[in-house]
Amino acid sequence: MLLPPSLEELIEKNHPVRVVNDVIERINLEPLLSKYKPGGTSVYHPKMLLKVLVYGYLSNIYSSRKMEAALKENLHFMWLSAMNRPDHNTIARFRSERLKGVLKTIFGQIVELLVDQGLISIKDIYTDGTKLEANANKYTFVWGKAIKTSKERIASQLDDLWRYTQTIAEEELQDEGSLDFQKVDTEKVVQTIKKIDKALENKKVDKKVKQKLNYAKRNWPSKLAEYEHKEKILGKRNSYSKTDPDATFMRMKDDHMLNGQLKAAYNWQISTSDQYIVNYSLHQNPTDTLTLKPHLQQFETLYKKHPENLIADSGYGSQENYEYLNQNKIGNYVKYNYFHKEQRSKYKQNSFHVDNLYYNQEQDKIYCPMGQPMDRIDNRKRSTTSGFMQEYARYQARNCYGCPLRGPCNKVKGNRVVEINHALRKYKKIARENLLSEQGVIHRKKRPADVEATFGIIKQNKGFRRFMLRGLDKVEIESGLLAIAHNLSKKVA
Repeated sequence: MLLPPSLEELIEKNHPVRVVNDVIERINLEPLLSKYKPGGTSVYHPKMLLKVLVYGYLSNIYSSRKMEAALKENLHFMWLSAMNRPDHNTIARFRSERLKGVLKTIFGQIVELLVDQGLISIKDIYTDGTKLEANANKYTFVWGKAIKTSKERIASQLDDLWRYTQTIAEEELQDEGSLDFQKVDTEKVVQTIKKIDKALENKKVDKKVKQKLNYAKRNWPSKLAEYEHKEKILGKRNSYSKTDPDATFMRMKDDHMLNGQLKAAYNWQISTSDQYIVNYSLHQNPTDTLTLKPHLQQFETLYKKHPENLIADSGYGSQENYEYLNQNKIGNYVKYNYFHKEQRSKYKQNSFHVDNLYYNQEQDKIYCPMGQPMDRIDNRKRSTTSGFMQEYARYQARNCYGCPLRGPCNKVKGNRVVEINHALRKYKKIARENLLSEQGVIHRKKRPADVEATFGIIKQNKGFRRFMLRGLDKVEIESGLLAIAHNLSKKVA
């Protein structure tokens, strides 16, 4: 020990820090380097900062302050940074600003490197989602319904004021006609209050009405401006948090409560192959159904192709998703609601259920359990939350009166009417045949052990249940670092 040992000698050959260093040295970091302006140089090289961040997430160190401390105290961080000591501000700025828009490309390169090494395949992918808590106060609710109710209350009170004004100042308002207050905005309220105020000038006005009018002049314009600002932040969502406006309040399943607690969160979707994460995406809506298309579109952007087969649970089984899989020739191993229920003999023997009624495609008729044809009477279209149009054909029995099976078959007055979505029926049939095939059974058995186990590793083993950063862009960077770190830790294992 008379001569100081080198850090290289003190680190094991197969240590995870060497894997992080080796992988990041192999990939092309030009997208990241291009974000730095020419003509000058950064104090710390972006490659080194990326290595520190990835190894930090691999080591369950997510705080920039703790990474700063590790760079001074931890042997592996010191070796990885070549004894450089960036402070927590430098690390935090690099993570939230420099990695924006480029980390996804880096992630894709690492996955392709793992594919080239024969560790994984991106042909068959297993997809699922989980809700991770946002870095936000759980009591900072902003609800879309509450805003709508408040605007309706203002509209109703404004309508009352207008009607009252018409009764005592009819001449002054004779050119105005009737106004519609079903939808109000700041400008409309301001102009209407001015008209009311002018019309009631020098009139004997009820004291309570005068108080309400004064309150309206002082408060309604600012309140409506506030509501409009909140609606702009909400977009198509039904809630957001004041602490992190990009986060939506979602029901957290893993809370130790009967129905879970509402918390500001993000819906993190991942696709895995042998427990390696091959695609990830972050969403503001809690429903998995609406996330599949953008998730797969991102997969295509990363790898310039679609997967051959997709395996997912019933949360993704919708007509819109099935249609997307069919159009892009992706193998459909996606369950739908009642898939498992359909396999039970009790369900199969229920001849009154609409799914078990026989359909004659040539004659376009449904046959009831008594063998009576049901004629198509009309079509109906419905729009889903995403704007996707579904078409339902409606069929009606010719005569249910006196039928011995009427009791269990038809619960309403008149002849029985059923609605059938033929397109969805066709896609369900394809999915059912695939899921019940020999390969489908293998995929169904593997799915929970592949993608759900990955969530278990991240949330239980790594203890990552809450994001450190705020805002959709920054949180997406964090989820990308988490995915890269998970893949490299799997590579070591």
